[in-house]
Amino acid sequence: MPERGPTRPQLIATDLDGTFLRSDGTVSDRTVRAWAALPEQGIETVLVTARPPRWLHDLAHVVGRHGIALCGNGAFVYAVESRQIIETHAFDPDLLADLIADLRAAVPSVQFATETAAGPFFEDGWPGSYFETAITYTPRGQTPPLLQAPVGKLLALAPRIPTEEFLATVEEVVAGRGEFAYSGALGLAEIGAVAVTKAAALERWADEHGIAAEQVWAFGDMPNDLPMIEWAGLGVAVANAHPTVLEVADLIAPSNDEDGVAATVEPLLGT
Repeated sequence: MPERGPTRPQLIATDLDGTFLRSDGTVSDRTVRAWAALPEQGIETVLVTARPPRWLHDLAHVVGRHGIALCGNGAFVYAVESRQIIETHAFDPDLLADLIADLRAAVPSVQFATETAAGPFFEDGWPGSYFETAITYTPRGQTPPLLQAPVGKLLALAPRIPTEEFLATVEEVVAGRGEFAYSGALGLAEIGAVAVTKAAALERWADEHGIAAEQVWAFGDMPNDLPMIEWAGLGVAVANAHPTVLEVADLIAPSNDEDGVAATVEPLLGT
């Protein structure tokens, strides 16, 4: 068992891609068994992911007994089985329009997409091969349709610009008007409304269940997981995590391909 943090959690939260899921996007039988057994030991579980709601449907069997996932870096609280968005934490429309205009002025080649409670909207010119799964579900349009529904997350992409340069520019332009995040998708900047982060979503979820931060374990691998890992009583990075996550984590678990989440929680199950 870890030496720091709670000896036994009341809630365990995990990121999906690169953490709970293996590198090929699958979840191992070992991880499914361990995750399903935690509530039987009185330990709640919740998935906290950058994924939009529609990308959770194939993982309904691991969501947990409550059926809820915290999606879009905290923008959506989603009931996976019933496919209902319970909460949306959205941008102010005028602020979002200003952000889009300022980002386009700074990076003329930028392309935008939005994740909304009504579904995704992609600007004409968004590379169709970039998110092939999403494109299957996506109506296309000019910038105005991007703003037709409350927006939980703004996506920005500029494939011809080096990733680090583009992300640095986006972060500078956003500058306190939103929450900049990077979850590992090559060149993709993710922007949420102010104070909408994985940590904020997890804190709300824990508060609603009467669980203090000290009683929470949180697993992650990328910079967008940092607020959640730093907030939790025990922040766990998988071995394949980004260096910034490895640096602040209380515990380093085996990699995602070695079932690091399962390996860490199994002692709680007596296995």
